[in-house]
Amino acid sequence: MTIKFTTNEIRYIALFESMTGAMVKDCIVDDENGKVTFLVKKGDMGLAIGKKGSTVAKVQKALDKGVEVIEHSSDPVEFIKNLMAPAKIRSIRILQKENGEKIATVETDPKNKRIAIGRGGQNIERARLLARRQHNISNIIIK
Repeated sequence: MTIKFTTNEIRYIALFESMTGAMVKDCIVDDENGKVTFLVKKGDMGLAIGKKGSTVAKVQKALDKGVEVIEHSSDPVEFIKNLMAPAKIRSIRILQKENGEKIATVETDPKNKRIAIGRGGQNIERARLLARRQHNISNIIIK
């Protein structure tokens, strides 16, 4: 699946990459919550965050928005775990239906379920979008 970025997303990606040296694989701009989520190449998390979060803090200042960084993984289970952080996950199962549709079921305890879903469902919505774009997973269900 090819991701089409808006001009704004392209600008944010260019700025983020030039400020951090980390490679961005995906970007979601959430104007409603004043937040930009960057999906960085596996292994680039340290570059993106910087010593004690200094790099990501500079990016936040430059964008004047909250910045969230998630590490990519080619393994869909590890990827979903990264998407759900900081929520602690008990298990992740990915089922493929006969029609080819993939659904991930994430099991967590009640406290971590709240973290995984996020205020107004923003975390789970973002996770679903990234899982669809990166691993063709059509839904994430939290139990």
